[in-house]
Amino acid sequence: MQAIRAARLFDGDQTVLTGDPTVIVDAGRIVSVRHGAAVPAEADLVDLGDATLLPGLIDAHVHLAFDAGADPVGGLAARDDAEVLEGMRAAARTALAAGVTTIRDLGDRGYLALVLREEFARAPAVGPHVLAAGPPITTPLGHCWYLGGEAEGVEGVRAEVRAHAERGVDVIKIMASGGELTPGTRSHRSQYGLDELRAAVAEAHRLGLPITAHAHAGQAIADAVEAGVDSIEHCTFLTEDGVEPLPEVIEAIARAGVVVSLTLGTRPGSTPPPRIAARMAAMIDLFALLRKAGVPIVCGTDAGIGPPKPHDVLPHAVGALVSMLGWSPAEALRTVTSLAAGVCRLEHRKGRLAPGMDADILAVAGDPFADPAALLDVRAVFRQGHRVR
Repeated sequence: MQAIRAARLFDGDQTVLTGDPTVIVDAGRIVSVRHGAAVPAEADLVDLGDATLLPGLIDAHVHLAFDAGADPVGGLAARDDAEVLEGMRAAARTALAAGVTTIRDLGDRGYLALVLREEFARAPAVGPHVLAAGPPITTPLGHCWYLGGEAEGVEGVRAEVRAHAERGVDVIKIMASGGELTPGTRSHRSQYGLDELRAAVAEAHRLGLPITAHAHAGQAIADAVEAGVDSIEHCTFLTEDGVEPLPEVIEAIARAGVVVSLTLGTRPGSTPPPRIAARMAAMIDLFALLRKAGVPIVCGTDAGIGPPKPHDVLPHAVGALVSMLGWSPAEALRTVTSLAAGVCRLEHRKGRLAPGMDADILAVAGDPFADPAALLDVRAVFRQGHRVR
């Protein structure tokens, strides 16, 4: 049994920090959260001093197979599976060291993230909890086709969802629109129509799997919502030369309770590609519209897709929500803790410091409510009660 003590605590849901906390941990789970109470005699005390305890962070959108280099697609193509897997291990450990104890990998090659999922389940202190989508389902030569998930037509999509389920994925990822990382595709254009998306959703749900749609184009977003997806990645309403929010579609997202995963967070000093940079102000306005409409929002990062997106970038996403979008620190932190646990279907295990939850705990110096940059000063990380070295 362990007793982890610090000066402050954010439980993953509250709007204020509580003082003088001690988290009692046994067999990888939280037994109790106490304030100002004596430590049980049988517990080993870990006193972290002037630190804040938080739930381990959850990145709802990463790509461990991409190396965050200048040419992530070329880099992936040049490596065999053994080399890719070793790079993925290193990327996952980088995330864990930053306090990211759970990651949802939304696109790998050859289902390699499933290998890591099993490895880290056996050795929690070595890597984060991994949720894996396998290769994203995409049209022939569509966005990320080189990862191996090509499928055409209603029956082709259904078959590919079944194939993913048979491999044991945790979530289905489908490319409803093109993307920025694949020459020959266009973010502002749909890839699949409503019939194919409905087929994918129906098959995923029949098999007990959630399904998320990569969607930048307004029509792709509208079709994904009508098809019944559980969440939408990006949701930027891109056009050929700008951003065009569709109020009726935003209302439909909110009405259906579809979760939007905003892929925010970049390494300080980096700049987005010119096409995205030119749209950034309009995208910030769009995100405000989504929030005002009551759309459920979590924060992923798309980590791995280029130098601005290293695999430990999630704490910077929290800062962006506060500094760029005007969210309160508590609201921003919920998007990477309790709310992210919900979209990952882990709300019964992750995202909060409460009895019965996994002992995935981040300790940072200072007060992240006063300054979200405190998340960058990591004092300790625990994964299922094991302290990460």
